[in-house]
Parts: sequence; C-alpha cells; structure tokens
Amino acid sequence: MAKTKEFNFTDKDFTFIRKLVLDKTGIALSEGKSDMVYSRLTRRLRHLNLNRFAEYLNILKNDDEEELVHFVNAITTNLTSFFRENHHFEFLSKTLLPKLLKNKSERRLRVWSAGCSTGEEPYSIAMVIRELIGDTRNWDVKILATDLDSNVVENASNGIYLREKITGVSEKRLKRFFKTNNSSGEVKAGQEIRDLITFKQLNLMHDWPFNGPFDFIFCRNVVIYFNKDTQRELFDRYANYTVDDGHIFIGHSESLFKVCDRYKLIGNTIYNKVK
Repeated sequence: MAKTKEFNFTDKDFTFIRKLVLDKTGIALSEGKSDMVYSRLTRRLRHLNLNRFAEYLNILKNDDEEELVHFVNAITTNLTSFFRENHHFEFLSKTLLPKLLKNKSERRLRVWSAGCSTGEEPYSIAMVIRELIGDTRNWDVKILATDLDSNVVENASNGIYLREKITGVSEKRLKRFFKTNNSSGEVKAGQEIRDLITFKQLNLMHDWPFNGPFDFIFCRNVVIYFNKDTQRELFDRYANYTVDDGHIFIGHSESLFKVCDRYKLIGNTIYNKVK
C-alpha cells in the first residue's frame, strides 16, 4: 500500500514551483524531481506550522523575500568534498600554477569558485596555491567563492568540518592547514588558507558585482541544473570574466560542446579560453 503523503502536493503545485525555481535561479528542474521538491519543502511547511502546500505557495506568490531565501536554499543541491575530481587539482598543481607563477610578471592571481557549496572546493584550491607559493606576501592572491545558498556560504566561511568528512585531505595537508578539536571531532580551516578566500552569496542569473578578470574559474556540477540557453548565456559571461588564455574547470558530467565556442577542451573537463 502506497504511503499517504503528509501534505497534498498536486501537479499544479509542482508546475508552479518549477517555474519559480527557473525564474529565481535559472535551474531547470526535471519532471522527475517532484518527490525531491516535496521532501525538501515539507520541512518549511512544518517550520511555518502550515497545513497545506497551497498556503506555502501563497507566501511565495506574495514575494516574501525572507521565505524566498529559505525556498532557494531548500531546493538547491550541495554535494561536495575536498579535492573532488582530483585530476583538476593535479593539473592545477603540476601544470597551470607553475606556468602562471613563471609567466605572470605582476605577481597577481585571481580565482573564482562559482558554486562553492560548503567550501571544500575553494579550500582545496587554496591549499594547492599555498603549497606552490608558500608565503604569499610576495603575491597578490585572491579566491572568490560564491554560491546561491546563503546557508552553505555561511558554513563555508566558518570552515568547520567533521573530521570524518575530510577523507580527501592527506594527513600532511590536514596537519598543515587545519586545526583539530579532538573533543568535538571537528577540524577548522587554518588562517593560512582562510586568508586567501572571500565568501559571498551570489545568484549567477543576477548581476555579478565584481570586475575580474580571473586567471581560472571552477564551475563544477553547477550547469547541469540549467537548460541549454541558460548555459550558453552563463559560459559566455564566464568568458568575459576570464583572462586571455585563462582556464575554466567544469564537472565530469558536463560539456561545453555546442554551448560555448570561446573555450577549447584540453582534456578531463578542463577548458582553455581562445577568444
């Protein structure tokens, strides 16, 4: 016997939510995401002591700014880990950064982690940079880390993780870059890498309140939620914010084929700007 749902959730409700998510975030939810949407939003209904989805949707229809933030945070997915898709960090360490350190006369490095989630990606980038540059006082290094979800941006800025959740970090890196709290079982990102990163909440579909350009951009496992037209617009904007001959890293299931011709694939979902 099928389990009766706590709240009545109609196809009309789901259609409204899909349109709202697309309008607010650019994310195109597939028809198969109905159960996921229901599961995530029922938490908001309980929190607000609502009895029906219709009541919740009326709040959203009235453009309640505070609830719209909670709504977006509930819908967006935040799956990440330290040194995820490690071949990107190997390329960064062995190829790209040595080239930049050798050729950049102004000793200035700008990086963007677009879709940083809870911070594992930008902290991983910062560790690689620190290992190669060491004392960055001779270099002007800044990593911008942004995400749509304001909650995960706050968590990322705090830089606190359960010890068991950072399996991608070697013992050597853990000892150098983190402070361990044995009583709580947590580790905290140390100042050496925190100093390189600025965390900001950002909706990629809105204006980008910074100038760039960036030497390289990580935008991994973000565009899979966007339709092709939105992807084309987004990557064209990324190209505008990438230095000549700069690089962009995307997720293993993503591709710029027939999406953007301003980058060329150089292997393993790593692209080089060509125009």
